Amino acid sequence: MSTAWLGLGSNVNAPTHIRAAIDELGKQFESIELSPIYSSTAVGFDGNDFINLVARIETGMSPLELRQYLRDLEDRYGRKRGVPKFSDRSLDIDILLYDDLVLRSPVLEIPRAEIVRFAHVLKPLVDLDPELIHPTERRSMADIWDSSGLSDASLKPL
Repeated sequence: MSTAWLGLGSNVNAPTHIRAAIDELGKQFESIELSPIYSSTAVGFDGNDFINLVARIETGMSPLELRQYLRDLEDRYGRKRGVPKFSDRSLDIDILLYDDLVLRSPVLEIPRAEIVRFAHVLKPLVDLDPELIHPTERRSMADIWDSSGLSDASLKPL
């Protein structure tokens, strides 16, 4: 079994979509742990606030199988493809980390670059597992947060 950390977000009927995603992940994976849930402003465009959290799961799926499962889940809840990167999302689920794997392919990037760029990704990771070591930074999530210059001022706990 492998451990994967997933970033979940929504800003379209967000409470309903996030709850549905958590329920679906709970049915699919035997072990699931959740970070606190945050509300944050949209990044890169004008839109409704997002709800974000991180889930840690144990999975027997390969990274590509997990990616496909998550894309199918997003699609079931109305995810629109072919829209700008920074736009409204009914459901967005990204593989942030998968064990200590480093993978760069045309369809999947692990670890996700967003981990060190956005408070709404890094802070829930820190909350869930502060001692988790980032596979390319070779520092703990807490250490990365402390030196990142990011602020949790824009994050509202829910």
